[in-house]
Amino acid sequence: MADKTADLRQKTSDQLKERVLELKKTQFNLRFRKASGQLENTAEVRAVRREIATIKTLLGERARSAS
Repeated sequence: MADKTADLRQKTSDQLKERVLELKKTQFNLRFRKASGQLENTAEVRAVRREIATIKTLLGERARSAS
């Protein structure tokens, strides 16, 4: 997890916002597949949710440090 966070810290805020949008789409598709019973690896839902939270935390840190 620390390696992934370090990689995310190197990206720009715009890149992180784009990544959040991609992950939101993925999250929607995973929820849809889970509801229809087609999702085999339910751990994906948790991993996507946590990555979104990590990115939002980094964006919040940047916003607080900028002001």
